[in-house]
Amino acid sequence: MKSQKLSNPNALIGLKMLRKARNLNQQKVAMDLNISRESLSYYETGKRNPDIQMLKNLSAYFNKSIDYIINGKEFIE
Repeated sequence: MKSQKLSNPNALIGLKMLRKARNLNQQKVAMDLNISRESLSYYETGKRNPDIQMLKNLSAYFNKSIDYIINGKEFIE
């Protein structure tokens, strides 16, 4: 039986989804955003939380809302 890996609640779900959907590797995105590949990886896995400015940068880079970067879906009232 295959064990299920629990996802980290701090992981930026949308970030990884967007990166993969656009066929970008972590190194390319990290270089474009002037951060280390490790930092981007930590954001994707929830080992580290980006500050507000980095969330804004990620939002602008992918042309998606911060809600989408964090949750993988747009905010709906």
